[in-house]
Amino acid sequence: MAQRGWEIGGGAGVSYYFGDLNTRFNLSKPGLSIGAAARYNFNSRICLKFAATYGQVSADDANSANVFEKRRNLNFKSNIWDGTAQCEFNFLPYVHGSKDNFFTPYMLAGFSVYRFNPKGKLNGTWYELASLGTEGQFRGEEYYTTQAGLAYGGGFKIDLNADWSLNLEFSARRLFTDYLDDVSTVYPNIRDLERSKGTIAAQLSDPSIPDADGNKLGIEGKQRGNSNTKDTYVFVGVSLMYYFSTLDCPKWK
Repeated sequence: MAQRGWEIGGGAGVSYYFGDLNTRFNLSKPGLSIGAAARYNFNSRICLKFAATYGQVSADDANSANVFEKRRNLNFKSNIWDGTAQCEFNFLPYVHGSKDNFFTPYMLAGFSVYRFNPKGKLNGTWYELASLGTEGQFRGEEYYTTQAGLAYGGGFKIDLNADWSLNLEFSARRLFTDYLDDVSTVYPNIRDLERSKGTIAAQLSDPSIPDADGNKLGIEGKQRGNSNTKDTYVFVGVSLMYYFSTLDCPKWK
């Protein structure tokens, strides 16, 4: 049995961030995610889905068990607006309304374009970080807050009836930037940064906790992040999809 046709729907779940401020895959601080999607079924195995998702991510060195990270004392939060086109492969034949083929696990792969805007908290106030050049970026050389990434993951589909289905999905992004959290390379010259971008930029670049001698971490060229691994965000959610079936007319002979 074959099927073709569109599905539309929406859902909600949680979003996670992994990167320089969450190196140990801590899952205790999820953010909210909501989204809408449209899927076209080519047959019972292959689908193409377009999704728009809003998610919230955050992290704080204060929650880290790593001594260096806790002393580094960086933090961030960001909203993410994500648009993704993905191909899906059903491991089992999946036909809406079938009594036998009404569920399947599936895998997905695709391409995403997303917008983010990291903010850092200083003395109770949140500041947008991209324009501050916290790692010494000159004016006009700051990273772009609209970027691209590769989507991958999997999920599980199951019919509620012939028209409605429930989808559980894990969808991750392999990013082409390491600045989702505004942290990637080394500390800049803090005095030069203060002269060019102001006191707030310098303080957000190095809010580290001084040692017993009063020395902070922000020495020019000293490691602030790890540029060898890009940041990642993940959506985990459940969605309700409505199927608009199409029936092929029988061929006339």
